[in-house]
Amino acid sequence: MAVPKKKTSKSRRDKRRATHKIEAPRLNLCPQCGSPKRPHRMCPVCKTYAGREIEPLRAPAP
Repeated sequence: MAVPKKKTSKSRRDKRRATHKIEAPRLNLCPQCGSPKRPHRMCPVCKTYAGREIEPLRAPAP
């Protein structure tokens, strides 16, 4: 099994982990009502997607 030959320094370790930060979810504006919504999802306010009225699911998905 491969084993590191030298100890990884703190700066090298932290440089590798610098991209692991948490980002806020991206938001777009709904073209119908103007409220913020996640991309490629139904608007939670006016229940439209791609200009069409969508009927939400009555039962939660398994």
